[in-house]
Amino acid sequence: MGKTIVEKILNHAAGTTDDRAGEIVSAKVSRVMTNDAVAELTIEALNAMGKPPWNKDRIAVILDHYIPATTENAARIHKIMRDFTKEHNLHLFDQKGVCHQVMLENFVRPGDVIIGTDSHTCTYGGLGAFATGVGSTDGAAAMATGEIWLKIPETIRVELTGKLPEHVHPKDLILKVIGDLGADGATYKALQFSGQGAASISNAGRFTMCNMAIEAGAKTGIFEPDAVTAEYFKGQNNQGLFFKSDPDATYCKTMPVDLNRLTPRVARPWSVDDVVPVDTVQQIKIDQAFIGSCTNGRMEDLRIAARVLKGNKVASGVRLLVTPASDRIYRQCLEEKLMDIFIQAGAVICNPGCSACFGGQGMLWDGEVCIGTHNRNFRGRMGHKDAKVYLASPETVAISAITGHITDPRQ
Repeated sequence: MGKTIVEKILNHAAGTTDDRAGEIVSAKVSRVMTNDAVAELTIEALNAMGKPPWNKDRIAVILDHYIPATTENAARIHKIMRDFTKEHNLHLFDQKGVCHQVMLENFVRPGDVIIGTDSHTCTYGGLGAFATGVGSTDGAAAMATGEIWLKIPETIRVELTGKLPEHVHPKDLILKVIGDLGADGATYKALQFSGQGAASISNAGRFTMCNMAIEAGAKTGIFEPDAVTAEYFKGQNNQGLFFKSDPDATYCKTMPVDLNRLTPRVARPWSVDDVVPVDTVQQIKIDQAFIGSCTNGRMEDLRIAARVLKGNKVASGVRLLVTPASDRIYRQCLEEKLMDIFIQAGAVICNPGCSACFGGQGMLWDGEVCIGTHNRNFRGRMGHKDAKVYLASPETVAISAITGHITDPRQ
């Protein structure tokens, strides 16, 4: 009986050959990441264990949720993190962007096992790595030992056929998958995106889709590495291990999706799985639009938004926030003159980081409506508990910023 890619990666990391879904393995980790949202608790847990970090070159500490420091408490946490990394000579990424984009740019390789103290660590599955978020105690234990106990998850195979139509993006695709599965439909499962249609999804699109696997309860999201993945590592010596699922691998469920028939989607307040076609919520007036986050703050996303915004103006009464996911992306936007387009359209450019997604910038007041490219629209996440947040693709968000209401980009 064949194995899934997840079974193969975790067997390799555990030094075993026959472990299957449902069994517990002690896996060696490739990297451990923590950020300023939970780093203080992780550091406290590590100190309580009385052990130093097991490998200074395999641990990343990243400031991204509250940068620059937005409160006195945030400044205190940042001081703790800076002192900790200095004491142990660890990699510190201080105001360099969203942790997941920073990891993708610097560390992630196919076949890796990566543990992060952030739920969207599953993003790295876009490169064929097994990556998952854990709590601060488990993160500290992995940081101290270089290992973690994991139950190998069962896998839901999302079988993609066809190709995405014009004006339809990977964000629309993952919103459809989450809407069909429900917020708990993939709890402690791996979402494996495969099939002929997977080859047409860019690396950036894969990151978007794997990033939001957690919104269906998944332990991780993953693409099998292929020629698209190889292009990402072109010219680099270490391209990782390209594991693939066997043809006779066992899946707990197969979910077919015809990309040709997909239309733009929107997730309505206050649940990511309340997904509807965008044309069913048109004409809803917006107060704010947000393009950025670890879900859709990459060059591909910003180029799409710039094409829409070029020569246009943000509607009167609408605030548009644009946040590149990393300083590397920010600099590339400057080189490609995208920042000029955004500014001339009336957008506010925010420093790389989590920005409005986490409520660090662009807070909403009672009754205000935001449409954004981020991954969560929970009540109160972006400000007042009665503010409303819709999730959509960069193209849908950009065109909505121009019209002043939620708009179908096909129009």
